[in-house]
Amino acid sequence: MPVKFETESHKAIYEKIGQQLKELFGDFASARDDYPSYYLTMGSAVVHAGVMPWGDKDAIVNVRSYVVTGAEKTPELLEFLLRQNYDMRFGGFSMDSDGDIVFEHTIVGSTCDKNELRTSIMAVIGTADQYDDQIVSRWGGKRSTDRS
Repeated sequence: MPVKFETESHKAIYEKIGQQLKELFGDFASARDDYPSYYLTMGSAVVHAGVMPWGDKDAIVNVRSYVVTGAEKTPELLEFLLRQNYDMRFGGFSMDSDGDIVFEHTIVGSTCDKNELRTSIMAVIGTADQYDDQIVSRWGGKRSTDRS
């Protein structure tokens, strides 16, 4: 199924982000076929840069990594994630509706330049790669690259 765009600006920003990723990361960045998103892997983390419409004339770039799936959701884990968020400069931890631990950062697409995109990608993938082993060792689950 081909990628669908809601507006012309959504498509234009998706293409701009794709070009920037190609310049920054070469063949390490790949486009998904079914969703306006790109992905790349570093260490044990996979990062996705999804481009979503934001009104009629803009889009956002949500840079996200699924850090751990299947961890035991204890009060200690939730407190750990909240305390780590306090010290984060870019992005934060959250949990999706399936209980998967996510780290993400969102930027405005129309004003995003290569430096801002690189900073967002590196912050998210570096944080995911740093924390996935800690979380798995304490609360179980699987890292992004360990899922089949």
